[in-house]
Amino acid sequence: MGNPKAFLEIHRQEAGYRPIHDRIHDFGEVEQTLSTRERKLQASRCMDCGVPFCHWACPLGNKAPEWNDALYKGNWELAYQLLSSTNPFPEFTGRICPALCEKACVLNRFNHEPTTNREDECAIAEMAFQEGFIQPHTDIQRNGKKVAVIGAGPAGLAAANDLNLMGFSVTVFEKNEGAGGLLRYGIPNFKLNKAVIDRRIRLLESEGIVFKYEFPVSTDSLDDLKIEFDAVVIATGTPSARDLKVPGRELKGVHFALELLSQQNRVLAGMNFSQEERISAKGKNVLVIGGGDTGSDCIGTAHRQGCKSVTQIEIMPKPVEGPDDPQNPWPNWPRTLKTTSSHEEGCTRRWNINTLEFLGENGHLTGVKVQEIDWKPNPEGGRPIMVEKGEPEIIKAELVLLAMGFLKPQHPAYPDNVFVCGDSLNGASLVVRALASGRQVARKVNEYLR
Repeated sequence: MGNPKAFLEIHRQEAGYRPIHDRIHDFGEVEQTLSTRERKLQASRCMDCGVPFCHWACPLGNKAPEWNDALYKGNWELAYQLLSSTNPFPEFTGRICPALCEKACVLNRFNHEPTTNREDECAIAEMAFQEGFIQPHTDIQRNGKKVAVIGAGPAGLAAANDLNLMGFSVTVFEKNEGAGGLLRYGIPNFKLNKAVIDRRIRLLESEGIVFKYEFPVSTDSLDDLKIEFDAVVIATGTPSARDLKVPGRELKGVHFALELLSQQNRVLAGMNFSQEERISAKGKNVLVIGGGDTGSDCIGTAHRQGCKSVTQIEIMPKPVEGPDDPQNPWPNWPRTLKTTSSHEEGCTRRWNINTLEFLGENGHLTGVKVQEIDWKPNPEGGRPIMVEKGEPEIIKAELVLLAMGFLKPQHPAYPDNVFVCGDSLNGASLVVRALASGRQVARKVNEYLR
C-alpha cells in the first residue's frame, strides 16, 4: 500500500467514453484511456484491505491489491506477473468484465467510489504487450499426452492455455472460422476490438496449441476424439438462444440477437453477404426484446447501422435505481439499473412489458403487439404470477431482435476422460466465470491423466 491516504485524497476517475456524436459512426472501441500518471493515481486508491473482498468476489481470485500496488509504484512487469498468475487473458476481462470485484470493494461500501480494477487491469495488459513483457513460453516440457478441446470460446481457450503450459499437446476444434466464441461473434467491436483476440491467439499458437477451424464436432466425431486423445474438454457454450413462440414469429424481420451481432462482426472482418442475407437496422424502427447485455449490444449496433429509432422492452420489473440493492447488500453484486454506453446513445426503455404478437404485411414485420403486465406474489411460493395490467398496444417496428438469454445445454453421461466446462456446464454467464471454469477443468484433466 504505497499511499495510505490515497483513497481519502483521490477520487475515482473513469476513462469514460468517446463522445456520442463521434462514436456512433464507427465500430471502434468506445472506451477511452487515462494517462499513465492518472492510471497510477487510480491504482494508489487501493487500500490493501485486511480482508480483500475484491479477491473474494472475483471468480478467478484476482489479487487486485497486489497488482494495483505494483502499478502505483510503476513496476508494470511485476503488475502483469501478478495479474496473469490468476487471469490468463486480462486484455479481455479488462474490457468487458462487469467487475464484480469493484462492487465488492470496501470503497464501494464506504463512498461508492471503488478502485478502478477493470480499467487498471486493461492498462496493465496493454503495457505488458507494448513493452514486450509477454513472450511465448518456449520451454514447455511435453508429457506425451494429448488433449482435445471442443470450442474456442473463453472457457475453451482458458482450458487449452493451462493444459498446454502443463505439458499436454492441445488441439482446439472450433466450428466457426475463427477463435473467440462470443468474444468474436457476440460482443461488438465497439466493446472489444477483434485484433485483441487475434493477438492472443497468435501467442497461443506460437506456444504450440493447434487450432482447427470450421470443424464442428458431432456425436460420431466425438467418439473418434475420445479414442484419439487421452482426454476431451467440451467447451461449446450455450448455442441455443431462448425463442419467443408467439403468432407472427415467422415474419421477415424477426431475428435472434446473435444473428445480427455475429453477422455484423463478420462484415467488419471482411465477409460478404447478399442483400437477402444481410440483417440491417438502417432506416428502421428497431425493437429489442430483452433487457440484458446482449440487448444493449443490439442497441449500439443498430445505432451504428443507421436505425431510425430503438426501443428496448423487458418482461421483468425495472431494477432498483441507485448504487444500493436492498435485496443484495454489499459485498454481493447489486442488481440495480444498468445504463450502458449503448443506452446513452439513445433508446426508449420499458419494463413489465409482455409480447403478444408480431404483426406484418406481405410477410414483412410492421409492428409488435405488447401489453403492460404486473407480477403478483405466488401464494404457493416460487415464481411470481404474471397478471395483465394495461391494454394491448402496438409498437411500430420493422426489425425485432430477440435477446432473452440462452438455454443451458443438456449433456449425456460421458466417459471418465470427457470433461465439460464454461457455459456449456453452468449455463450462460460472464466471461470471467467461463475463464475460471476453463482453468478449473484443466486442473481436473491434469489430475485425471496424472
